Amino acid sequence: MKVAVFSSKSYDREYFNLSNESYGHELTYFDMKLNADTADLARGHQAVCVFVNDQVNRETLAKISESGIKLIALRCAGFNNVDIKAAHEYNIKVLRVPAYSPEAIAEHTVAIILTLNRKTHRAYNRVRESNFSLEKLVGFNLSGKTVGVVGTGRIGAAFCRIMLGFGCRVIACDVQESNELKAAGVEYKTFEELLGSSDIISLHCPLTPDTHHLINKEGFEKIKKGAMLINTSRGAVINTRDTVEALKSGKLGYLGIDVYEQEEQLFFQDLSESIIQDDLIARLMTFPNVLITAHQCFFTKEALEQIATTTLKNVTDFENNISTDNEIKYS
Repeated sequence: MKVAVFSSKSYDREYFNLSNESYGHELTYFDMKLNADTADLARGHQAVCVFVNDQVNRETLAKISESGIKLIALRCAGFNNVDIKAAHEYNIKVLRVPAYSPEAIAEHTVAIILTLNRKTHRAYNRVRESNFSLEKLVGFNLSGKTVGVVGTGRIGAAFCRIMLGFGCRVIACDVQESNELKAAGVEYKTFEELLGSSDIISLHCPLTPDTHHLINKEGFEKIKKGAMLINTSRGAVINTRDTVEALKSGKLGYLGIDVYEQEEQLFFQDLSESIIQDDLIARLMTFPNVLITAHQCFFTKEALEQIATTTLKNVTDFENNISTDNEIKYS
């Protein structure tokens, strides 16, 4: 099939080209994001391949449908950027990569926690300037701390197992409880109980209408003073403006994020010579107890290989009219 690959970077082209040797699709790479303004680039293709910040809304879908597109191949697990109802109406199938390396995301989450806690990023910069002082670098033991995990799907479960290995008490909340995690020592609590009991709160839930701004002003009022909040799920799961206020008041002790509400204007781009117009993220970057990475949780060799392979297999399955559990259906 002829596939238009949007938001492509050098690493996408490298891993997709390698995997495509087994599938033989005709891939056209575009650096720009898919949206209503760029939709015409898909003409002459049968499918589009998109990532987390492509805007596949009703307007975009109308245009790519007119161009003959019959498939949206997401190279990610989340699909909040796709209007599934409109895709159904235009008879465009949507396939995703439901799991490509839960460990990659879970391990990066732990890296953020350790870095924030032990301030290794600040220590690194000090030593490079011949400053060997330990002042203001005090951290805390993870062992014995209570870690609250919101969402225990594959990623959340992998994170739970790692934190149990650190000797943490792990509590969790999810609409579906895992008997396997319970047997390993994870305790399920209500969301309110989790907020009030956790030293570290880590978010691993999808973005849905129910989880939009799940952590907001009311939530920050319930957390322990000085708690650490980590978000490696989707940016809009937390209310950024309320988060800034919680940091300013000292109620929130640490913040680590790999995702951001308005990241489509920032992430995956080199803006080092630009003036950042987003005042909220600019404010976040002024806090010494905030660590931001630019949606790189997934960024391991193993994950990139799995993403490319599963995405291209999805395209092949669609081409051969083979049903797959990776399809997102409107209901």
